Amino acid sequence: MFEEFSTGYYLGRLYVEPYDGEQAAMRRDQHERINEQLYASGEGIERLDGPLVMKVDNHHLAVRGEAGIPEGTLALPEDLLDDTGVRNPPALKEVLLAKADRAAQLLRYQETMPGVGT
Repeated sequence: MFEEFSTGYYLGRLYVEPYDGEQAAMRRDQHERINEQLYASGEGIERLDGPLVMKVDNHHLAVRGEAGIPEGTLALPEDLLDDTGVRNPPALKEVLLAKADRAAQLLRYQETMPGVGT
């Protein structure tokens, strides 16, 4: 689903569609699989429910796993969807997935400066 793109990101294509939740989400089992394959170190017991960090257009998003979302779909709350270049959703869109080190950096930045877009 995702392939090597640069030193900081993987590239993939997901359907982007509106979602009535408060946060970006994707199907829970798919989220855990990606988390395990791309974010886990393979050492000891690791959580697989931490957010994935994806970039859609100019927006970095912390993506959670949720039930009821179709496979291969990134579900965005209406306000986030309005800020992207997605028109007439659901739309197949190229999405960047931050690699583990970059994701950790972006999440730390968001925690230390809440409300600041990354």
